[in-house]
Amino acid sequence: MSPIPGKLNGQTALVTGAATGIGRGIALSLAAAGANVVVNYLKNEDAARSVEAEILQMGRKCFIYACDVSKEQRVLEMFDFIREEFGCLDILVNNAGIQIDHPVDEMDLKDWKRVIDVNLTGQFLCSREAVRMFKRQNVRKDVSCAAGKIICVSSVHQVIPWAGHANYAASKGGVMLMMKSIAQEVAEFRIRVNAVAPGAVKTPINHKVWSDPERYQELMKLIPAKRLGNPEEIGRAVAWLASDDSDYIHGSTLFLDGGMTLYPGFETGG
Repeated sequence: MSPIPGKLNGQTALVTGAATGIGRGIALSLAAAGANVVVNYLKNEDAARSVEAEILQMGRKCFIYACDVSKEQRVLEMFDFIREEFGCLDILVNNAGIQIDHPVDEMDLKDWKRVIDVNLTGQFLCSREAVRMFKRQNVRKDVSCAAGKIICVSSVHQVIPWAGHANYAASKGGVMLMMKSIAQEVAEFRIRVNAVAPGAVKTPINHKVWSDPERYQELMKLIPAKRLGNPEEIGRAVAWLASDDSDYIHGSTLFLDGGMTLYPGFETGG
């Protein structure tokens, strides 16, 4: 199933961390629905160019932009670039994120801070600049009934504790309440803010898990649907949240997790 063509015609989207994995799936889905896309990436220019080429083949406009979203000045420059190239922004997808995993008693402060800086502060900086743009633009009725849409990519670990990953889980829990707080603040300006929370998704970053039969079977014990998600499924959900079909949805998180948050193990009564 593909995004409905035309739902996002005439709109411009920024997707952070869009060179590979979930971000790539989101960027391609938004383009398939009609949006022009700015593909943000950090280091993997070849992968970003590949996404750009696919989007251009769809007949959309696309630019790639290298930026560490945890750096305020670089984020300001990225939004200046978007204004210069497109004149407006309609959709922000905060997807950029990292993991640096250690038991809490072995975790350096720099590893704690780096994950928080990218996963949480990066989403704040981009959301702040997007809200500023949306308020200046106001509603452009020819493209959307909203002045702007922000979709934060969170994780099932905004609600599920994750031993050995305290920095990551804390960052995603922070994303949840940041998203809700911003949504509450800007709804009156016709700006919608929501989130998607993926569970286990088949991407290059977790190749070691899904390519190892034993580890894969252990993972399936945590997923009632007994399969991994794929980036395209996340992309379709984001495209829907970015469309006017979800105009009355504010401050919500859509879980795409195959039932991981349904407390597997209790299906037979615990």
